[in-house]
Amino acid sequence: MSDDTQTTLGGGEAAIDEGDDEDEPRTNDFGDELGEHETRGGYSRYTVSSLLQKAVRRSDEECAAWAAWELTRSGYAWNLWDRLALYVVEDLRAGDEVVLLVHRYERLANDHWSPEEWEGRLCAIHAALAAARATSTREATYANDYFERVAQERAEARRAGREPADDFPVGDLEPGGEFDVIFDQHTYEGAKMDRNGRYFTVHGARVGPEGESDLGERWRRRSLDLDDREYTDAERDHALAPVDPKNRWTEPDPSGDDEERE
Repeated sequence: MSDDTQTTLGGGEAAIDEGDDEDEPRTNDFGDELGEHETRGGYSRYTVSSLLQKAVRRSDEECAAWAAWELTRSGYAWNLWDRLALYVVEDLRAGDEVVLLVHRYERLANDHWSPEEWEGRLCAIHAALAAARATSTREATYANDYFERVAQERAEARRAGREPADDFPVGDLEPGGEFDVIFDQHTYEGAKMDRNGRYFTVHGARVGPEGESDLGERWRRRSLDLDDREYTDAERDHALAPVDPKNRWTEPDPSGDDEERE
């Protein structure tokens, strides 16, 4: 094994970074002194950063990996991690675990190693590949833009004394409306309607559309057996029935649910 390599975890060899002499000017691959915001390959870091984001959106793994490598080896690892943190919330599907992976790789690159070391570059490449392989969507970005525009339209419509051209998906959120079930003991309106713990248990705590797991349902039924309140079989079944995916907010008439039972 040569003096400038070391054995890696997998048994191979990797070059050891000697580090740049701080007294010497940094140069690009062609021996020219690096310009402001220039990468070692002779590109603008802004251009490479833009490429990285589009590569993540378009699931181009190779371009994403190269962009991460180029930014990191050029001293712009901070820029890479800053942008990846944005991309995972702006360009990827909600709920994807890639956000945790990217965060973990960043911690490894900065806390366990150094971004200037070869291990730091590997972390950057791993993170970029993970992001590029995740499901791409800008749904959160579009949701934010749409809701902002609707808020502006509602305000303008009120000032003009007209009906808005569009509205929030929840309307006015009033008792008796489509979302009546939300008015339980945890809201002022629900408390005024005496919708106590029984109402919440039977109606407000339902999940769906998959419903509870077998284990969750068994625990819930046993818990209701030990509850101070008594529940009918119909109430128990409804409390654990999955929400209808085609009619998520409709509940049976709750009248009488809150009456005390012996």
